[in-house]
Amino acid sequence: MASTKGDIGLIGLAVMGENLVLNMENHGFTVAVYNRTTSKVDDFVNGRGKGKKFIGCHSMEQLVQSLKTPRRVMMMVKAGEVVDHFINQLVPLLEKGDIIIDGGNSLYTDSDRRTKDLATKGIRFIGTGVSGGEEGALTGPSIMPGGNPEAWPFVKDIFQGISAKVEPGQQPCCDWVGDGGAGHYVKMVHNGIEYGDMQLCSEAYFILKHHLSLSNEELHQVFAEWNKGELNSYLIEITSEIFTKKDDQNPNTYVLDEILDSAGQKGTGKWTAMNALDLGVPVTLIGEAVFARCLSSLKEERVKASKILPGPNPLDCKSHFTGDKKQFIEYVRQSLFASKLVSYAQGFTMMRAAAKEYGWKLNYGAIALLWRGGCIIRSTFLSKIKDAFEKDPNLDNLLVDSWFTSKLAECQVGWRQVASASVLYGIPSPAFTSALSYYDGYRCATLPANLLQAQRDYFGAHTYEKLNGKKGEAFHTNWTGRGGNTHSTTYNV
Repeated sequence: MASTKGDIGLIGLAVMGENLVLNMENHGFTVAVYNRTTSKVDDFVNGRGKGKKFIGCHSMEQLVQSLKTPRRVMMMVKAGEVVDHFINQLVPLLEKGDIIIDGGNSLYTDSDRRTKDLATKGIRFIGTGVSGGEEGALTGPSIMPGGNPEAWPFVKDIFQGISAKVEPGQQPCCDWVGDGGAGHYVKMVHNGIEYGDMQLCSEAYFILKHHLSLSNEELHQVFAEWNKGELNSYLIEITSEIFTKKDDQNPNTYVLDEILDSAGQKGTGKWTAMNALDLGVPVTLIGEAVFARCLSSLKEERVKASKILPGPNPLDCKSHFTGDKKQFIEYVRQSLFASKLVSYAQGFTMMRAAAKEYGWKLNYGAIALLWRGGCIIRSTFLSKIKDAFEKDPNLDNLLVDSWFTSKLAECQVGWRQVASASVLYGIPSPAFTSALSYYDGYRCATLPANLLQAQRDYFGAHTYEKLNGKKGEAFHTNWTGRGGNTHSTTYNV
């Protein structure tokens, strides 16, 4: 039986919203719920919410009137114009000091704008990332709130109460991230890393299936074994389970083998790659993961090209493998682990650049803790990221932390063996190979960019710096003898 007033209201009873309010109610909070299609409200209150502390509302006015002050209204709706639509409906119904929370996958610039706009109206806004999917929303997600810091004390108990908990001490996977769009920015980077992790798992699967000819049951055993060690993570765990799922209508067929090899995406990985370009940060693995999904969507073109373009057949390369299968499986594990380390290092480097650009004070060790439980990229080694930033809060790149350096050293042979096999046998492995290229580029004291600068100066008089010159001092060469000494202004996009 519902109480007179709700502790928090929620708009949007889709998968995430419905499970999130069940989580809230399970932790002792009374929740007022509203959905634009009001029949969903009735179905929920009389279904999964029956007998629980929910207040079913058929209008926005009723929702607002059902809440304790300061009112806390959370939206779990589609990002973009829909969020603004509900905010515009809510504002006239609210009072100064009330709080609007956007828990969807919104672009961080939208959250930054909404924080500022609503503050002028006396409304406190939170834009928060919520990760963990359906299961996480119900049992404990990772929550990454940002926005107006004045709002945080009024939602802290609810958010930390429902979030995932990790050792030591059952710490909540939720804490204040930063002002404006910081919360949704961190969630965006999380999702970019998620794109990378999923692509890496897919490449490992493809190599093991087609290069070593492993069966689905063998693939299950390999990934299940990997999940017992340093690769222990949510994605490795569910991938091992995916391999054994049979079709209910056809028990002799695996569901995975029936799925079209054309991947979808909702935009957060793309946002990460685009912002990385804006910041000038080489987040190469995430970029390749996004482009791999784009390439997969060209199914008809790929089928035609497979009959025309020369090269080794990646689906028949098993006939080329004559080595130690167990050893090569270990090489794939090493390649997967090393590439994951690079992906996370790139993500944290990007957040560091964003904090500098947007004036945020991000706690990188705390962010790693937020991802230890509840979210899609939760992994055992995230605690090592927290340790690295506790040792050196000004760490430029996680790869130079002693633990990361030692693990990358252990994986060198396998990483390079897998990359070599992929190239030799025509196996597309863009995430594995780009991770290795980034690693080799980052550890290379000299790169061929001097030729790039010479070319730019030759055709556009863009100038260059000298190895032994002063930082920022520009030089220009009259390469042809016809160009004179006039040169363009030096700048970087």
